[in-house]
Amino acid sequence: MEINELKNIATQVRRDIIRMVHGAKSGHPGGSLGCADFLTALYFQTMDIDPANFTKEGTGEDMFFLSNGHISPVLYSVMARRGYFPVEELATFRKMPTRLQGHPTPVEGLPGVRVASGSLGQGVSVAIGAALAKKANNDDHLVFALTGDGELEEGQIWEALMFASAKHVDNLIVTVDNNGKQIDGPTDSVLSLGKLRSKFEAFDWMVLEMDGNDMKKCVQTLALAKTLARNGKPVAIIMKTEMGQGVDFMMGTHKWHGSAPNDEQAAAALAQLPVTLGDY
Repeated sequence: MEINELKNIATQVRRDIIRMVHGAKSGHPGGSLGCADFLTALYFQTMDIDPANFTKEGTGEDMFFLSNGHISPVLYSVMARRGYFPVEELATFRKMPTRLQGHPTPVEGLPGVRVASGSLGQGVSVAIGAALAKKANNDDHLVFALTGDGELEEGQIWEALMFASAKHVDNLIVTVDNNGKQIDGPTDSVLSLGKLRSKFEAFDWMVLEMDGNDMKKCVQTLALAKTLARNGKPVAIIMKTEMGQGVDFMMGTHKWHGSAPNDEQAAAALAQLPVTLGDY
């Protein structure tokens, strides 16, 4: 796809996010908006996937695991727009009964979701297991995972990173959404991550960095990460994003980590995001 096509998809995804969270009167718009470019690039350009023939096993295709499951709105929108399930189903977000729960879950048989997530700290471990299974089955496809910088305060993450490099899980690409904010405030105030790249390198990972709100850089960096895979080490991408990207009053603050916009705020947000693919 051309970069402008991907940008148009990401803009529509951002509209979806606002409409979903507003309609449910709950959800997490901030991080979802920030990751719209990355997940659009991943699903529409980078991964080798077959949405029409989804299987939980993921044999013969790339796999993705969302560890920071609270940003489910962006995942649901991207998956729907990619063809995993009808776009119209986005209207059921957080409205029981629904397959689109606040955190992704496979219980209701939602195509595209292989594991429940949102209990922070677990997604990288699950991705490592999937990557090892691919190795055991001689499947040369890759496993991708997304985690949040606030989530890196969980100790299990670092155990997983140590294991992945020690066991040469080199078919794994983990991206960190480094937006500098979490529910209680800036990460530097809650628990500073220090020199994040140096930490990953100390755990013997190959490390890339990118601007996660620049579509061209997302596409290029993900392509580079794929070329670095299968060389003995897992690959990490430290992705700088802005929470609330695309909606001016949601940017620069942690306020919108888990707050739904009211009617007036939703209208103001949507006014900044033109319809590109058509609303659900």
